[in-house]
Amino acid sequence: MADILIIDDEKAIRKTLTEILTFEGYKIDEASDGEEGLKKFKEKTFDLVLCDIKMPKMDGIEFLEKAGEVNADVPIIMISGHGNIETAVEAVKKGAYDYISKPPDLNRLLITIRNAMDKSTLVLETKVLKRKVSKVQEMIGESSPIKKIKETIEKVAPTDARILITGDNGVGKELVARWIHEKSNRASAPIVEVNCAAIPSELIESELFGHEKGSFTSAIKQRIGKFETANGGTLFLDEIGDMSANAQAKVLRALQEGKITRVGAEKDISVDVRVIAATNKDLLKEVEEKNFRLDLYHRLSVILIHVPSLNERRDDIPMLIDKFLEDICSDYGITQKPIDDDAIKLLQEYDWTGNIRELRNVVERLVILSGKNITTEDVKSYVMPK
Repeated sequence: MADILIIDDEKAIRKTLTEILTFEGYKIDEASDGEEGLKKFKEKTFDLVLCDIKMPKMDGIEFLEKAGEVNADVPIIMISGHGNIETAVEAVKKGAYDYISKPPDLNRLLITIRNAMDKSTLVLETKVLKRKVSKVQEMIGESSPIKKIKETIEKVAPTDARILITGDNGVGKELVARWIHEKSNRASAPIVEVNCAAIPSELIESELFGHEKGSFTSAIKQRIGKFETANGGTLFLDEIGDMSANAQAKVLRALQEGKITRVGAEKDISVDVRVIAATNKDLLKEVEEKNFRLDLYHRLSVILIHVPSLNERRDDIPMLIDKFLEDICSDYGITQKPIDDDAIKLLQEYDWTGNIRELRNVVERLVILSGKNITTEDVKSYVMPK
């Protein structure tokens, strides 16, 4: 059920519009002037506003300007019995969705409201999709470790040097890999990700190198592997410490010779791929325990980048919270919720075992469960263990 705010100094008009729109299934709030309307607009997220132009205290044009500063995505339809073409043009120029004269034609009003809602939904969906398909997210933080990573990326990205990214789960190793690709000479080509831990050992070779039809029981057709898919671009091997011994040997050959062989094939295929690997394991310890090849480790670790845990970069937490609040509230189509300074300090002191991923989940939880703003009580209730 959509929420509509009606702002009009004429009580009879408000009552009539409320009855009509309630019957149509909308949830209605009323305000008798622009000042009261702006207060309600700031306190609650509305899907649409119907606003008179000539009102005491604050007129409709002033409300329109101030509402746009609070949330420019909410469509505002101006209604006035005193209007003319100049007023209508001014209202639309200042961001109004449409302008309707009093007394409003009922059919036109309902169609305008429906169209405005549809446009608002499309705007929100487009924002979400743009964020999802954007090439690379922003790397947030000004702490010393993050500055060092950014400086390293600037130096190594334009080269074809292989890079090994280390760090705990959830710290943002994939983001670092994507930044390297984005700033490289291969940015126009694809970056292809393989999560080595998520693929069964018996299938990892087929995933990486492809296979020929009939090469094994379930190989009913030819498959192109990730190395070929990433040709000319970047191959990101996430959680490489979990790769099987056989696959390690073939990856080593691909790095040494720039050639791969599909499973079940005899012909070599040349590939031009930059490999970036990542792991949450101590690979040298894995080498000692005979779980990882030392020669592959040296091939992969031309450049080493360690991504610190969130507990090691607590100074960045306020910036991260602001960014997550902006993104999450935008995705939900609501005004960004303010968070108290004391609540931020409490979150800075928290033990972030899940790192950046956990922080984002916590911010989303606070957005959903908290009131008008996020307080220390919200953090204690919804984040801190009992």
